[in-house]
Amino acid sequence: MTACAGTRRITSLLVVAVLALGGAGCANVPSGGQVVSGRPAERAERVDDPYVRLIPVKPRPEWGPAQIVSGFLAASASFDDGHKVAKMYLSGQPSWNPGLRPFVTVLGSRITDPHVIKSAANQATVRVTGEELGTITADGQYTASPKALDATFQLTRTQQGVWRITGLPGDDKAGLLLTKDDVERAMRTVNLYFFAPDRSTLVPNGIFLPVVNRQTLPTQLVQALLAGPTSWLTGAVRTAFPEGTRLRRSVQIDKDVATVDLTEQARGGDVEQMSAQLAWTMRQLSEIKTWRLQIDGESVAPDGMDSAQPVNAWEGNSPDGRTPADGTHQNAYVVGPSGFLGMLEGDRAQPVVTGAAGRLTRPAVSPDNQEFAGLSADGGQVLLASPVTGQPAAHLVLTAHKGARFTAPSWSRDGTLWVVESKKDESWLWVRERNKPPVRAAHWGLGGREVLAFRVARDGVRAAVIARVDGRPQVQLGRIAHAPDGSLDVGSFLPVSSELQDAVDLAWRDYGTLAVLGRAKRDSQTLPFLMPISGSAITSLGVGSLGEPRTIAAAPGAPILIGTRSSGKDQVCRQRAPSNSYSPWICPTPAKDPSYPG
Repeated sequence: MTACAGTRRITSLLVVAVLALGGAGCANVPSGGQVVSGRPAERAERVDDPYVRLIPVKPRPEWGPAQIVSGFLAASASFDDGHKVAKMYLSGQPSWNPGLRPFVTVLGSRITDPHVIKSAANQATVRVTGEELGTITADGQYTASPKALDATFQLTRTQQGVWRITGLPGDDKAGLLLTKDDVERAMRTVNLYFFAPDRSTLVPNGIFLPVVNRQTLPTQLVQALLAGPTSWLTGAVRTAFPEGTRLRRSVQIDKDVATVDLTEQARGGDVEQMSAQLAWTMRQLSEIKTWRLQIDGESVAPDGMDSAQPVNAWEGNSPDGRTPADGTHQNAYVVGPSGFLGMLEGDRAQPVVTGAAGRLTRPAVSPDNQEFAGLSADGGQVLLASPVTGQPAAHLVLTAHKGARFTAPSWSRDGTLWVVESKKDESWLWVRERNKPPVRAAHWGLGGREVLAFRVARDGVRAAVIARVDGRPQVQLGRIAHAPDGSLDVGSFLPVSSELQDAVDLAWRDYGTLAVLGRAKRDSQTLPFLMPISGSAITSLGVGSLGEPRTIAAAPGAPILIGTRSSGKDQVCRQRAPSNSYSPWICPTPAKDPSYPG
């Protein structure tokens, strides 16, 4: 049995687990949050790892009402044959059909044994109580909803003298009641890819997908992509597939070449964009190296490409943006010992701007290196200047209301500047497009909370924040939607993980991982962590003393940098061997507030 798999422990008489070849990587149910994206494909667990398959047990004639409910719950965790065995526990419920994309109520690992609370003649009521963690909707979207579960089942003794369920919680529209272990065994987190409004950058949309068997997984994955984004990203992303596009037949795989045959509606779509979405989605399946796109049985290909496309042929559409061909990473910027903006070269900060324009805290450089923004020393002003012209003074962009201060500025790839003005129990999001004055976002989902950090993902559609919830700083993820009139709706913020408390600062390491400063429940001091936004477990980063970590910077393929204060002095720390997560921290640079462009 793999470490990520589990089976329901209602009673050992009801389930048998066997190791089956051709499973998938773990699906981790977050302890407090919403799954909105999986891990980057090149670093994710491959979906052909072994998994544990549940063999459901048919109802036995001697079982009483409580045992029948236990058996039904156990059998519900098997997706084989359309829940054929689970339906044997029912009577008079022909319309109950959860299907392959069911609504799932996710329960904690511990569930109270079903027990009879009412019994008369041939009728019985069985009660089940437990801890509800959240729900998975039919589109695969997980949303945390921690609360107590209290559900009842109605049963009747049939003419044959056996007990059967005649009434489910929610009646014939009832979905599945699965424990966290059931979900982690029977479902997998996968990414679907849709376009940002720029129609160039792909945005990952993480979903929970039931694994019926390994052979059907490629087809399930493509069908989920064609069905469109989850409710969480609807309105924020675009798809290249025309409405009504479906698979003509299941995805065929011959050796390592997959064939995706779409219905004739796909002729109205952009072949290049459809190919990019399909390639990024299917690259999660390790057995697919190349693939062919067909429309109504006819092979099609983007201009200049063979009909057999490599799955890694669309790197230009990466959610992290284009990476330099020579493998180099972006330059890092810091506030040097003299208080001016500097570029980190080796272990020293080389001044980029001198004079009044360079005296900023929490500097942020635009992706094209044409502008930089920062805060005044007290955090009450947002200032803007150019490292190219070296203008004599920074331009004042915003001044905070009394008692408020700004978060560190953040840039999106198109050169838009984002910053949150916040005070206790109140905040406003300010957005400044290049060469335009800043405006407040029309719809801001955290208006009633204090916000301590705000970072836009490189895809420009997702944003990570640290918001104060019930008095504690919490990492949350939201989405950015553009309305037809040009206004912004930035909201649907939900927690990523409950493992980290007292978060201080964060940055996007890549499109599926945050680098966060905070305290795990077991720690007494602030430390750096990697936090997958899929809800998977956080991992500590590096070893050794860091003094008082205050700020963190990260970028794809670049060393994570930490601005800390030790013995009264500001230092920027990096790992001695950045490719090793357990490499010791060294702090050779006298500077503070590190950042990468964007």
